[in-house]
Amino acid sequence: MSELIKTDTALSNLAQTSEHPVGLEIVSAKGSRLIASDGKEYIDMIAGIGVSALGHGNKKIAQAVKNQVDKHMHVMVFGEFIQQAQQRAARRLTSMLPEKFDSVYFVNSGAEAVEAALKLAKRIRRRFKIIAFEKSYHGNTHGAMSVSGNEDRKSPFRPLLPDVHFHEYNAFEDLEFMDDRIACVIIETIQGDAGVRLPDVEFLKALRAKCDEIGALLIFDEIQCGMGRSGALCAFEKYGVEPDMICLGKALGGGMPVGALVCNRSLMENFAFDPPLGHITTFGGHPVICAAVDAFLEELESTIDYSEVDKKGQRIKAALEACNGVLAVRQEGLFIGVDLKSSFVTDKVVQRCIDNGVIIYWFLSCPSSFRISPPLNISDSDLEEAMKVICEAIEYIDEVGVNV
Repeated sequence: MSELIKTDTALSNLAQTSEHPVGLEIVSAKGSRLIASDGKEYIDMIAGIGVSALGHGNKKIAQAVKNQVDKHMHVMVFGEFIQQAQQRAARRLTSMLPEKFDSVYFVNSGAEAVEAALKLAKRIRRRFKIIAFEKSYHGNTHGAMSVSGNEDRKSPFRPLLPDVHFHEYNAFEDLEFMDDRIACVIIETIQGDAGVRLPDVEFLKALRAKCDEIGALLIFDEIQCGMGRSGALCAFEKYGVEPDMICLGKALGGGMPVGALVCNRSLMENFAFDPPLGHITTFGGHPVICAAVDAFLEELESTIDYSEVDKKGQRIKAALEACNGVLAVRQEGLFIGVDLKSSFVTDKVVQRCIDNGVIIYWFLSCPSSFRISPPLNISDSDLEEAMKVICEAIEYIDEVGVNV
């Protein structure tokens, strides 16, 4: 146990995921700003790792939650009772997606959506081989971890799911090794934890064709890059390739915990028989959460101009590319990865930004890079102020180096 966890009474009763948490004590949040217990404000340039896509304290989402709490909270496990909040959220979500995606299974997180997708694919195809991709990240439950590509993070928890085979992202030659023993292929449309790695459109098209050829189901993980983050509702819409299943999470709940598997009803109905209750969840589709989902989607649809999301992302990219010390910038919409010279440099830049009132964050699987994923509706003034701090931090650390 670390010294920090042993001695810090603010953390002593909470499970810790790191020996060195950021440790800010946040007491309120509004728009793109977080307010700490000492009154200091921070511009949130990561939106809670993509969760708060419409910023903090959205009044319509908050009101929808309050209204549903006054009606009822949990009444039955998912799927057994008819609940208006679930119906409204599912109708709105499917109405915003391509027509074939007409069935939603609400769960509690993105990782749980991945678990559901893997189970459903094996149930339908009666095959057991799964193709995933190197450097991918799909969550930390056992199944989701099994199809994630960071071996350092997986090895302490083995054995995991068998018969999972990893291909290189965007590698056309690996498609030759796919055969009719494969149940499904799971891929992040944009690889998030790998540092925002963008897909080759022709590769996605070839992957779609190969799955059709061998009868494998294609699962797109849109947990990070979906819900407007890429400058479209879902990133796959920008590339013109549709999967068989979509995994959603993070931003979908407008700040509330939720995940969703979305596909065609002809696929989803296989959970209902052979065996019945093939996938069950107590709290998935919680009515309060679904009220937040419905309100978030309504706000996203009515207030966000995706062309503006793209423009903001391009402004950030241009500013970063002009900074000394930046090796590369990858950007789609407001989903941005920035490569610096080393993990040491990245740590120093992240900390200097926090010290100066701007929250950025590194990637678990790509520690020499940091992410920028602010609220989609961040104001121009907050964006300009944050970018001044970020660029100053990069150039300062680049200049002084190890002497910091």
